[in-house]
Amino acid sequence: MSDILIQANRLSKTFTLHLQAGTQLDVLHDTSLTVRAGTCVALAGPSGTGKSTLLRSLYGNYLVDEGEILVRHEGRMIDLTKAPPAEIIEIRRTTLGYVSQFLRAIPRVTALDVVAGALTDRGTELTQARARAATMLERLGIGPRLHGLPPATFSGGEQQRVNLARAFVCDWPIMLLDEPTASLDNANRDIVIELMREAKARGSALVGIFHDVFVRDAIADAVLALEPVSKMRDVSSTALKNEEVA
Repeated sequence: MSDILIQANRLSKTFTLHLQAGTQLDVLHDTSLTVRAGTCVALAGPSGTGKSTLLRSLYGNYLVDEGEILVRHEGRMIDLTKAPPAEIIEIRRTTLGYVSQFLRAIPRVTALDVVAGALTDRGTELTQARARAATMLERLGIGPRLHGLPPATFSGGEQQRVNLARAFVCDWPIMLLDEPTASLDNANRDIVIELMREAKARGSALVGIFHDVFVRDAIADAVLALEPVSKMRDVSSTALKNEEVA
């Protein structure tokens, strides 16, 4: 269907702990997800059930062991598990936005240009990008006196708001959100809820991790509850026995 923006099918992911004699940690197993335009799916479950792993897989940061991740980009579905790196970068530039909990603060780059950069990367003229960036920063409580300062000097909550401004200043078709309100007070939390609702109203598809139940209930149309797959599997018992003998 044309309104499906993400279709992830039967995903499995295992991490190998090389510093622990090759022990394997199963995180995702046979996990599927469908997200339509104008809706939000919240990822839920105890710590260690793969919520962040799934979100990073949807962004192409992690390569899954099995399954496919179809993302609608410029009218066609592209499987991120098979796409070349250059195509993934292009999808991230125009289609797939990611909001992490933390801002990667760049030294000497002002808050205004950190946010405006998300627009200039997509072709917006610098003056227009800065004007839109200023408006979004102020909406999130970052006033003009801070616009010319580097976010590395800001508090954690201020940095998160700069990060959110950089994400929401663009009209992303798909947004992946990892605890977007974790460091915010209630007033700024409510502003972010408004921004997410506006994104949905524009037709964006959202996938998020929201440990704040109030936020999840306010924005999610569906919840994907992840369950623990298994504990660690030792695939190198022979090597361990040899080490013990030695």
